[in-house]
Amino acid sequence: MTLGLGLAGLVGFAVLLELVPRLGLVSDQFLPPTSRILSTLADVVGEDRFWVALLDTLRTWALGLAIAVVAGVALGVMIGAVPVLRAATASTIEFLRPIPSVALIPLAVLLYGSTITSTLILVVYASFWQVLVQVLHGVADVDPVARDTARSYRLGQWATVRYLVWPTALPYAATGVRLAASVALILTITGELVIGSPGLGKEIAVAQESVAVPRMYALVLVTGLIGVAANLITRTAERRVLAWHPSVRQEVPA
Repeated sequence: MTLGLGLAGLVGFAVLLELVPRLGLVSDQFLPPTSRILSTLADVVGEDRFWVALLDTLRTWALGLAIAVVAGVALGVMIGAVPVLRAATASTIEFLRPIPSVALIPLAVLLYGSTITSTLILVVYASFWQVLVQVLHGVADVDPVARDTARSYRLGQWATVRYLVWPTALPYAATGVRLAASVALILTITGELVIGSPGLGKEIAVAQESVAVPRMYALVLVTGLIGVAANLITRTAERRVLAWHPSVRQEVPA
């Protein structure tokens, strides 16, 4: 039911975009009808240049997300498990986290030029905070009674993290990864657009500068499809990883 409604919404939106320029509400010079965008997309996917750009974007996105997830989970558990360390880093985290990643573009370009590395810096920086903050919340949510029980049984630090802290923090971490995946994609395309590093974002900028409007919209459509796919993949992975958790587990009716 939900899937059907979602598809119906997409079809309705596509029909609206088809009618708006054809009815003269907006010039098709600036907003081509859906049929022309899809026709252009069919031509674009037949080009080797498109696939090279797509792979560059996916590589930057996946690598940046992986680095952010590993760093965010590791530091989140370490900082959250040590009260003194969490208190000492709280103000620093709250200072750095709101800084927009795009504000780092001049620094990234100065250090690495118009390369994938520059875009990667933006992706990692933006995605890292999504994971770190969620893991910190998860570690802080550990039941005090369970923590005292583990201490009374003289459970070691590693065992406490493995059997107590991590199961509690895992749902938060999964949410952080899902959020980070979307943020990473946004920053990947943004970096390619602004910095000019290889990828779909650069191809969109080139199409815009060349006044190839249908091609530009076709590439934008591809980035949207990647976002939908990334969201579906992360949600599916989240449900599988958290199949044991009450928020995901479906109770079998008696």
